[in-house]
Amino acid sequence: MAKGYIIVRVNVTDPEQYAKYRAVSGDAIAAFDGKFIIRAGRSEVIEGEPDGLRLVVIEFPSYEAAVECYHSDVYQAAKKLRDGAGDAQFTVIEGYDP
Repeated sequence: MAKGYIIVRVNVTDPEQYAKYRAVSGDAIAAFDGKFIIRAGRSEVIEGEPDGLRLVVIEFPSYEAAVECYHSDVYQAAKKLRDGAGDAQFTVIEGYDP
């Protein structure tokens, strides 16, 4: 079965409030066997225009688990801490399983 991923692009406008979200979001993600593959860190745009967005990639055992995590009560409670701390785009994508 192919893994599922949530790819996040976020513009943090309130770092203090966003830190509160970061402190609890990991537990919500772990509850669905998710793990961070990329959580910001050093990056460099090597083609195209840089947009300055924070990038995050979270891996789940399946596409369904990724969707279930995002819509779960536990993650939505964590998400409330992110509201107003920046603008984000979350994309769920199924991994490649040759």
